[in-house]
Amino acid sequence: MSIPHRVGVLGGGRMGAGIAHAFCVAGAAVVIVERDDDAAEAARGRVTAALDKSVQRSSTEEDLAALTARVSLSTDYASFADCGLVVEAVPEDFQLKSAALTAVEEHLEAEAWLATNTSSLSVSDLADQLMRPERFCGLHFFNPVPASTLIEVVLARQTSAELAESARAWVGALGKTPVVVNDAPGFASSRLGVAIALEAMRMVEEGVASAEDIDAAMVLGYKHAQGPLRTTDIVGLDVRLGIAEYLESTLGERFAPPQILRDKVERGELGRKSGKGFFDWTE
Repeated sequence: MSIPHRVGVLGGGRMGAGIAHAFCVAGAAVVIVERDDDAAEAARGRVTAALDKSVQRSSTEEDLAALTARVSLSTDYASFADCGLVVEAVPEDFQLKSAALTAVEEHLEAEAWLATNTSSLSVSDLADQLMRPERFCGLHFFNPVPASTLIEVVLARQTSAELAESARAWVGALGKTPVVVNDAPGFASSRLGVAIALEAMRMVEEGVASAEDIDAAMVLGYKHAQGPLRTTDIVGLDVRLGIAEYLESTLGERFAPPQILRDKVERGELGRKSGKGFFDWTE
């Protein structure tokens, strides 16, 4: 089963641009909808840069002109009208995502599919807000999308068996591996990843070891591609804090964010995107 011919992405930030890149390289026409013209142009730049890297690395047989010709930008949700699938990639806030998804659904054909890229929020609760919840699931892409080989397929309690099968096939068509989980707080990846990261933060806070040495222990001892603190910097400390607070509210105090995380976010030390987190990213 191939991916839908035309795919929509709501939100053209780092994750949304990566998702658009993945579907474009796999052969789909992609439309990205952003909040205004400036954001749309910024999204175009991100996607074009990612596509250019794919061309330079020979990971696609198409040239840049052919790839970018399949990507369009808009500020109008009506641009999703002829999409077979739309993936929402707006910030990790339930009310924002719910409002965005319901607005998108109003413009879709009855047979279209809808997905959220949430990394921790309840997909079933989001589905409850929709007219066709059986046509909705989670597609949790990982950052950076082009380099990641994993997509977490999250099945809401309302997700149809047809969509579950289709989602697995789409992930394979993107050249990635599906991990299928039933909807639960933090799914599998975020729940485990955040648990390790929070403990690593507590170890820094308690003076057990430096961030560099804690990460090195996980890379060298457990063969992680990179340590939990560097990963936190890449994801964004504010994002990790939001996920931890949600998991604490649903799974209990073992996910309570340590004070070091709260303090860094309050100081604007958000990781790579701000230049400083647990590591210095200014160079």
